[in-house]
Amino acid sequence: MAFYKKLDNGIRIVIYEMPEIMSVNIGIAVNTGGAFETDAEDGISHYIEHMMFKGTPTRDYLQISEAFDRIGSLSNAYTGKDTTMYYIKSTTEHVEETFDILADFFLNATFPEEEMEKEKSVVIEEIMRAEDDPDDVCQDLLDLATFGPRGYGRNVLGPEENVRGFTKENMRAYMARHYIPQNIVIAMAGNIDTDLAVRMVEKWFKDIPASPVASTGIDVSFQYGSLVRTKSEVKQAHVGICLPAFARNDPMIDAASLLNLILGGGLSSRIYTTVREKMALAYEVESYLVAFRETGVLVITGGFKAARYMDAIDAIFNCMHDLKKEIKPEEFSRAKEQFIASSIYNEESPHSMMTLYCKNLLISDRIYDPAKRIENIKKLTIDDLLAVADRIFVDSKASFALVGPFTEPIPKRA
Repeated sequence: MAFYKKLDNGIRIVIYEMPEIMSVNIGIAVNTGGAFETDAEDGISHYIEHMMFKGTPTRDYLQISEAFDRIGSLSNAYTGKDTTMYYIKSTTEHVEETFDILADFFLNATFPEEEMEKEKSVVIEEIMRAEDDPDDVCQDLLDLATFGPRGYGRNVLGPEENVRGFTKENMRAYMARHYIPQNIVIAMAGNIDTDLAVRMVEKWFKDIPASPVASTGIDVSFQYGSLVRTKSEVKQAHVGICLPAFARNDPMIDAASLLNLILGGGLSSRIYTTVREKMALAYEVESYLVAFRETGVLVITGGFKAARYMDAIDAIFNCMHDLKKEIKPEEFSRAKEQFIASSIYNEESPHSMMTLYCKNLLISDRIYDPAKRIENIKKLTIDDLLAVADRIFVDSKASFALVGPFTEPIPKRA
């Protein structure tokens, strides 16, 4: 069972001891990302994430890297729609020193002007690389078709012109609103003593004043759109389909997880066996759930033969229609076993457990309990999944994205 503590200023700590291993994974997660930005700020969460590693009053960017390398620790970060995460992996022997480096740049980043200009070029290269990747383009286009240009529809990387114009003042103002104790979760998983872990966090974080700024949610308005991006050099049809689903705390989220496994979550799923194995229209095709605080979506993606992508789309919707009518006992049982196995594999991975504890506490304000979730999954029935299928598989609520040598978007379905 994980240990949980909330500091007086609102920072939440969760510790999961795994004494059988010799390392520790630590994450500092902030409830902010692309969805929280204004048009002028579009891309700033991601740029701040890059700049956090570029120096503090006591270490420049090279000294930060060398400090991690000297003790064999690994560091990284990512920015999503609603989460920015800074994380490290350390041997148990060096965990205190590793955490000191992480906490130092998280709390004391100075954003040197010369590093800001260099990192703008790096981020712009990342934007250009994403523009060259049809899968990335398709995902961004699908978000836009689903949610519109703001909130969860916003591109995390932002436009080049915004990145070029960001100033230190812009960054500080954004962080003052979002990098506040109430929006921060610190999670540790691995061979770490809980008392030591709490002391490490309190040393750096307990005296940070709580902010009067309240964390606000994201306005969600589904657009049910269909967009196309013409890329004549791309030979495949890269397709994205998105349907409204459930928020992270919705009581139907577990049933939706099992339904997704049956639809397109594995090699024996209906979409995979139909579109890839029987029709041979794709190398990769899959479905997955994304659960935010306010809402969620079911996403289906694939790269199909350009001349027959509509055949693949029709087959996918036929799979959904069939699932609304019947779920076979053997595939229902198989989905449960897949879920239970996945949960067990997560429990053996300190990085997976750290991430699960961070995300659940940050977005749903609940402590992740793998045993309880498996228990809930075991109680589900086929009727529960059929009820979810009725809610999700509504053709008229599908959004579409199409990338490739095409000029017309995918027709909307009635």
